[in-house]
Amino acid sequence: MTSGTLIRQARLRAGLSQTELSERSGKDRAQIARWERDSVTPSLETLREVLQACGFDLELRLVAHEPFDPAAEADLRAELEKTPQERLQAMLERRGQP
Repeated sequence: MTSGTLIRQARLRAGLSQTELSERSGKDRAQIARWERDSVTPSLETLREVLQACGFDLELRLVAHEPFDPAAEADLRAELEKTPQERLQAMLERRGQP
């Protein structure tokens, strides 16, 4: 999800127009529109302020990332090289269907 999508969803869930959000947040309405279109990306602090003006808070957390697995990447690349028909046939075979 992009920051623009997040801002737009928060604004709509709060029942606010861009103008109303502008008034609540102290941010320029045209800037809000640019953020929502993802033409420009706000800083994290600005994003937090805009979301708070909508009645939400931004929570950031660190999540462990899975280590790189070369074998899994090779399997994925091989799968992507197949035609859609070949992928369908392999899926049906795994399910025990002809």
